[in-house]
Amino acid sequence: MAQSAAAGHANERELEIIALVAEGLKNSDIAGHLGTSEHVVKNQLRSIYDKLGMWNRVELALWYESRRELGIA
Repeated sequence: MAQSAAAGHANERELEIIALVAEGLKNSDIAGHLGTSEHVVKNQLRSIYDKLGMWNRVELALWYESRRELGIA
């Protein structure tokens, strides 16, 4: 899993979305949970992938879980 230098710099909203992805929620469910549109969630996920140097939800979920295990997520 590739990680950029910014890997530890996800903001609170991004971490909230990442946590919901790690729980297995679909974009539509994340949007409902956050009170936003699915389009906004898709855009935010693209931004998160770029920021963290990742390609997909699986990488994102694994990254989050590894940080959570270390107590830094």
